[in-house]
Amino acid sequence: MLMSMNRLLQQHGFNARIFKSAGALFGHGAFEEASCIVLDINLEDESGIDLHRRLADQGIKIPTIFVTGNDSHAARAAAIASGCIAYLAKPFSAKSFIESVERACASAA
Repeated sequence: MLMSMNRLLQQHGFNARIFKSAGALFGHGAFEEASCIVLDINLEDESGIDLHRRLADQGIKIPTIFVTGNDSHAARAAAIASGCIAYLAKPFSAKSFIESVERACASAA
């Protein structure tokens, strides 16, 4: 799924970077270069929602899109409460994903 989203983003002219873990993303540190972040709710080493909150606590406010294969009312409510731009349950359409990224990038501008 990660590689498919990356290819889709590149096909639509976005320069995407992939991070295989929350730690890798957080350690990267060049957040001023990002127009948006796409986070899975269930990351291997941390919840995507927890990572989003941790970034916000450090003053890093980047439009965020959450994706999940384990949709639940609680996850959706927590994601929306965290201030995400979009919440997409897998499987989602390429169109809905790209529209969410475009909306996120527009809000960052």
